[in-house]
Amino acid sequence: MYVVGLTGGIGSGKTVASDWFSEQGIGVVDADVVAREVVQVGQPALFHIQQQFGDWVLLENGELNRRALREHIFQHPEAKKILENITHPIIRESIIQKLASAQSPYVILVSPLLFETEQTHLTRRNLLIDTPEHLQLERASQRDQSSHQHIQTIMSHQMPRHEKQRRADDVVMNDGQLSHLYAQLEPLHRQYLDDAKKTAS
Repeated sequence: MYVVGLTGGIGSGKTVASDWFSEQGIGVVDADVVAREVVQVGQPALFHIQQQFGDWVLLENGELNRRALREHIFQHPEAKKILENITHPIIRESIIQKLASAQSPYVILVSPLLFETEQTHLTRRNLLIDTPEHLQLERASQRDQSSHQHIQTIMSHQMPRHEKQRRADDVVMNDGQLSHLYAQLEPLHRQYLDDAKKTAS
């Protein structure tokens, strides 16, 4: 299967771009969605998280208390590595299975941490949805109803924009109208179709 990685910082427009590919009939696997699925009630990852951190990580209904765990990780950086050691292998395996089952000519893997978690090992080509930082701040704060300071903190923990630009095979600038974004995606879609066809033959 020909896999195209799609990434970008917070507020860059990854979802808008992946929705466009989906509308063209291309399968989309979202790493964030998979990450939420693997910690649902009854899943092995949730059991291991509870075993490692304690019952406080669960809400009364048995679901993961994401806010409490997020705050714990923020205060105890070493806990982040422990959590990643539990979840990342399971997330990766689920992503591989979903990619393999895609029925479209090629498939999009959407991941905000595409480069950081070395998910590029699963991809043939990587597309960055790029946005100036001031637009990231505006879009993300409006979408999430969060302060600029909070969004800035999130951005500071993400891979620098210039490094993502360096690692990406294709860069699309999302700094204007959606029609401008779609006009940039259209030729890339045709290119990915051609590349996938050549790879399959």
